[in-house]
Amino acid sequence: MWVADSWKDFEILDASEGERLERWGSYTLVRPDPQVIWQTERRGPSWSHPNAHYHRSSKGGGEWEFYDLPGQWSIRYRSLTFNLKPFSFKHTGVFPEQAVNWDWMSGLIKASQRPVRVLNLFAYTGGATLACAGAGASVTHVDASKGMVSWAKENALSSGLSEAPVRWLVDDCLKFVEREIRRGNHYEAVIMDPPSYGRGPRGEIWKLEDSVFSLIERCTLLLSEDPLFFLINSYTTGLQPAVLSYMLGLTAAKKYDGVVEADEIGLPVTETGFVLPCGASGRFFRK
Repeated sequence: MWVADSWKDFEILDASEGERLERWGSYTLVRPDPQVIWQTERRGPSWSHPNAHYHRSSKGGGEWEFYDLPGQWSIRYRSLTFNLKPFSFKHTGVFPEQAVNWDWMSGLIKASQRPVRVLNLFAYTGGATLACAGAGASVTHVDASKGMVSWAKENALSSGLSEAPVRWLVDDCLKFVEREIRRGNHYEAVIMDPPSYGRGPRGEIWKLEDSVFSLIERCTLLLSEDPLFFLINSYTTGLQPAVLSYMLGLTAAKKYDGVVEADEIGLPVTETGFVLPCGASGRFFRK
């Protein structure tokens, strides 16, 4: 498992009975996690007196209960600063487990010692974008949500990267990829963090298992003659690491010499010393 264990401003303090007790900077949050199926004693005052608690509804979704939490605050990871705020469906604006991939990508970009163009699809609030830009790459950041792209720009400003070579695009990722193919544009690296479900601009239903392989195939056409890496993340139960590895093997690795690897990504739990799985990643890269 690839573990994001270098955080200073974030930690999972404990996990029990379907919930995680987390520290985000100076604030503690309790959020649901369906993988936490064990029942253990909840020790310490933070369980009883968090700054906010997201309660999941039996009908789907849920809502926040706030006790003492500002509308927005920030945390740092290495040289990057992320602005946080609680919003619908339990999220805060950062997926901390992805830090293990940020470090991996940054290391490859720095070691390459050449210009690297990165395409970041479903780019959310810009964690991967900022990691790559901070390592010296030029990045095309694409997300269908105007609000998420604006949030990513705020994170870039807070991280001292507002002047970095980043194209911020509000666009449908699938349609953008098709246009880039027609335009003949290429990238040394592609990052994909597609949602499990979604809807296109005309109401088309996106289901990851049905669409992800064709998207990987199309994105492989966007790789330059000397690509550096291709990263795909999955939070969908059916897409295990071996499946991600298989798909990259049939696409990027079939076209270029390189290495394919895949694994779960996770976060350490302070109370137990164990690691909580938080999804999976597949990587193709050239050494």
